[in-house]
Amino acid sequence: MPHPKTAENIMKNAGPIESALLPKLIHVTEAAAIAAAHQIGKGDKNYADQVSVEAMRRMLNCLDISGVIQIGEGERDEAPMLYIGEEVGTGEGDLKVNIAVDPLEGTNLCADGVPGAISVMAMSEPNGLFHGPDVYMDKIVVGPEVVKYEREHPGEEIDLDAPAIDNLEIVARALNRSVEELVVVILDRERHKDKIEEIRKTGARVNLVSDGDLMPGVSTAIRGSGIHVVMGSGGSGEAVLTASAMKILGGKVLARLVLPSVANRKPDDVIAREVEEKMPRLKKMGINEDNMNDILDTEKLVPGKDVIFAATGVTSGHFLKGTNLFGYGDARVHSISMGSSGVVKFSDSVYIHDKESTPLRL
Repeated sequence: MPHPKTAENIMKNAGPIESALLPKLIHVTEAAAIAAAHQIGKGDKNYADQVSVEAMRRMLNCLDISGVIQIGEGERDEAPMLYIGEEVGTGEGDLKVNIAVDPLEGTNLCADGVPGAISVMAMSEPNGLFHGPDVYMDKIVVGPEVVKYEREHPGEEIDLDAPAIDNLEIVARALNRSVEELVVVILDRERHKDKIEEIRKTGARVNLVSDGDLMPGVSTAIRGSGIHVVMGSGGSGEAVLTASAMKILGGKVLARLVLPSVANRKPDDVIAREVEEKMPRLKKMGINEDNMNDILDTEKLVPGKDVIFAATGVTSGHFLKGTNLFGYGDARVHSISMGSSGVVKFSDSVYIHDKESTPLRL
């Protein structure tokens, strides 16, 4: 009798989206990453984002899918392509998918040539991804050991509204560590000043990042990454993409929508203007004053059953190497891809432009 965890038996659990599209997904993120890599260190974050968006869209439109962008570059009137609601793919075949994309997560990181920029996306069946508005989400992200601990210890659960010490003590017990040994990643923003001080008072170590807390969130599910918790508010799209990976890896995300003006403690008149501007859009997505403050867990953020996720490094980060460009248009890229069956792949790929002039480089 075969062992239940052999590759064959795991892959039998792959859904149609994973079976058909997971091998192709990294080609989409890799194309976007290579396009962005040509702009590393050039100081123009907008152009770096533009070329990565264009490359990702071209690749998506080569896939035999009927796809709808659920998380994208923004509303249609703010983004010329890969906007929320845009239809992509050839329209051929039977696969209908919702898509979350961030062609260049960490535009500043790419423009400045510093670590942590990636190209990332996720797919699921229709209604399988939270229809996220272009606002912030306050969140906390932890790995699968914490989820297991919560199951075994009812009443000891991560709580978005709990003091930092309460949550960190749960994480410490789950990981068999002291709070002082924990590393908490949080965006280096003025709005997080009080939260950073609160975390440091617990004795935990704070890792401030200038941009891009998506991959640190994923890193909480990777043993040896050196990251144990992610806290703080950031883009809602990044929260959904993080949740896509964490659902596959067994981790946990808790999040709540918050307007940027509220998160950044703007004056009341500024908050009022943003409410007036954004609430009509939010209501179209099913979000109103009654459910705006609801806590969204991993399942609510990603209710899909057939979920796939891929990310490619643009500049070297927590566990993905950056894209290396060689002469004649060649590139070497490092990616991660995963699907709901439980298959996770790290890929090291070389794209050869001219086979005669550019033999494979080690």
